[in-house]
Amino acid sequence: MSLVKIERLSTGITSFDKLIGGGIPRGFFVAVVGEPGTGKTIFAIHYSWKGILDNDKVIYVTTEESRESIIRQAKMFGMNLDEAVDNNKMIIIDALMKATNDEWTLNETDIDELVKKIIDAKKKLGYGRARLVIDSMSTFWLDKPAMARKYSYSVKRVLYKWDFTALLISQYAITTSSAFGWGVEHVADGIIRFGRKIVNGELKRFVLIEKLRQTSHDLRIHFISIEDKIGMKIEEATQLRKEDIALPEKVKRQIKESKESLEKEKI
Repeated sequence: MSLVKIERLSTGITSFDKLIGGGIPRGFFVAVVGEPGTGKTIFAIHYSWKGILDNDKVIYVTTEESRESIIRQAKMFGMNLDEAVDNNKMIIIDALMKATNDEWTLNETDIDELVKKIIDAKKKLGYGRARLVIDSMSTFWLDKPAMARKYSYSVKRVLYKWDFTALLISQYAITTSSAFGWGVEHVADGIIRFGRKIVNGELKRFVLIEKLRQTSHDLRIHFISIEDKIGMKIEEATQLRKEDIALPEKVKRQIKESKESLEKEKI
């Protein structure tokens, strides 16, 4: 019996692709999670740029930085996203600046408007394999975290039909390393976790692939580095264990008590 070959999309980081069997399976929606400053956006920029090089349609939704900021970051690593935008290979939807005269601005952080705008962008770019980044999903439920799962499911259910392979970024709080609403992880086909830890007095960023369906993936924690003109590099696996980067028991209890309190309020 022959095995079915799975089409995979490269992340644009060769050393990371080796950890996941060559890339992300086509059509998957992958949660990229972690605290601010851990490398999530840079990872997403690599993924987007590789899509442009591979002639995929690329849509990038930015909610926490302006369109210009994303373009500037990419240029630091030799990636000319502005040229891709000018050549109709990519659309960057800006949900931060809210410029009403800009076709690709999201004026309200509303999940239905987001989905509609993404579909409009895909129609504009045309038929074919597409990559989507939403950076970040957390913006859409900051004031209503209980809706996180419903919103995440809605995004996946509707956009899956449009041949997207997506990275859905979810911000974790710096103080607790927990999500602003539990949702993306539950509906995602994969979970890539970025984080940071002080090692011998030095701040080190790391990545861990917590889940990726239909993939025999690496289960170890890898430190990462970010270099000008190059971008993200994945280093050898560390001696850290998952429990070494887990939350303190006191914080876990506080999160549990907070969730239980919210559930009681709903009742």
